[in-house]
Amino acid sequence: MKWDWSAVSDFMPHFWDGLLVTLQILALGSLVSFVLGLVWALLMRVPSRFVTWPVGAVTEFVRNTPLLVQLFFLFYVLPEWGVTASALTTGVLAIGLHYSTYTMQVYRAGIEAVPVGQWEAATALNLPVGRTWTAVILPQAIRRVVPALGNYVISMLKDTPLLMAITVLEMLGEARLFSQQNFQFTEPLTVIGVAFIVISYLASLALRALERRLAH
Repeated sequence: MKWDWSAVSDFMPHFWDGLLVTLQILALGSLVSFVLGLVWALLMRVPSRFVTWPVGAVTEFVRNTPLLVQLFFLFYVLPEWGVTASALTTGVLAIGLHYSTYTMQVYRAGIEAVPVGQWEAATALNLPVGRTWTAVILPQAIRRVVPALGNYVISMLKDTPLLMAITVLEMLGEARLFSQQNFQFTEPLTVIGVAFIVISYLASLALRALERRLAH
C-alpha cells in the first residue's frame, strides 16, 4: 500500500463540502434535540396520565429503535403517505428526534436536582407557573445539564455518517463517492477519520472549558 498525496489533494474540495454538510446536520440536529427534549421533559411533568403515558410511550419507542431504521422509515415510508422532505431535512429531523429522547432524560435529571426550597420560594412569592419555570427552575436546571448535553452533541457527530444511507453527502458520503469514482479508498477515509478525531477533540475541550466556567 502506497500513500498518494495527490489523492488527498484531489479529495479536499469534496471533503470541505462534506464537512459543511456534517456541521449543518450537527448544529440543526442539536437544536432540534435540545428543544424537543425540553418539551418532552416538561410534558412528562404534566399531572395527567393522558399526557404522560403517550409521551412516555413515544419516547421509549424512539429511544429503543435504531437510528438507521428511523432514517429509512422517515425517508422511504413516509413519502408513501404523502409526507416528503429532502434527504438533509429528513436526516436532521431524524437525528434530532432520536437524541431528543436522551436529552429529555438529562433535562428531567436537571429539573429534579433543583432544590425543593427553590420551588417553595417561588410558591411563597406567588409567582405564576410560567414565571416559576422560566425565571427560577429552568435557568438552574439547564445550567446543571449543559455538560451532559454537550456529550450528546459529540455522540450526534459520530452518528452523522448514518445519513449516508439516505443519500446525504456528509463527510463519509463524500469519501465513499470519491473512492468509488477514483478507486482510491485509503486516503479519503483516512482524512475523514482524522477529521472526526480532531472535531471530537476540539468539542471535548470546549465542553470542559464550559463546564469549568459554569462551576464558578
